[in-house]
Amino acid sequence: MTECRGYFITGTDTDVGKTVVTLGLMQALQARGCRVAAMKPVASGCQSTPAGLRNDDALRLQQQSSLELDYALVNPYAFAPAIAPHIAAGRLGVDMSIDEIINKYKEIEGKADCVLVEGAGGWQVPLNADETLADLAHALELKVILVVAIRLGCLNHALLTAESIISRGCVLAGWVANQMLPDATTASANIHALEQRIGCPRLGTIPWQEDISAKFVANHLII
Repeated sequence: MTECRGYFITGTDTDVGKTVVTLGLMQALQARGCRVAAMKPVASGCQSTPAGLRNDDALRLQQQSSLELDYALVNPYAFAPAIAPHIAAGRLGVDMSIDEIINKYKEIEGKADCVLVEGAGGWQVPLNADETLADLAHALELKVILVVAIRLGCLNHALLTAESIISRGCVLAGWVANQMLPDATTASANIHALEQRIGCPRLGTIPWQEDISAKFVANHLII
């Protein structure tokens, strides 16, 4: 993986480890001396705090950042219900705008060597009636890194997502195998099958671990 101005981190589904991989990538790039920042433009399942709605994943990205960034830059659209973001936005009468996210991204980009943008859920999660996160990645002109949860069903999900990324006109820079389950009986076979079929480098395999840190992930990445 060659360094560039930024990457869009997507996954085969929700809860596949996008955030831990993003944190690990940040840690690895920071170890090279890069000023790295991250965004989670859209997040649902946020908690109410005296400062406003806050998302745990976005807070972790904010804390890992090389820069001191306002939360509103890291997570422009935050919703309390743990449901699809466009449904949560519709209930509140909020129209999520790709242009607004791009403006926030540009504010961060001007201060950092590399900006990682973490999606929500999978690749085709809707933002509004007409646009999805795939459209956001394309509009940002970012190379894409795909996080694959190594478990039953991962082959189909990963191959369909990789195909969709490429057909959307985005560059698939690489993929990360995330072993989400302690029982890794078929993990190596699944990873091998994906290596044969996904036309981009595997950037690392994250072994299952109950308590996982950015440093642990960084140590298992090949970048």
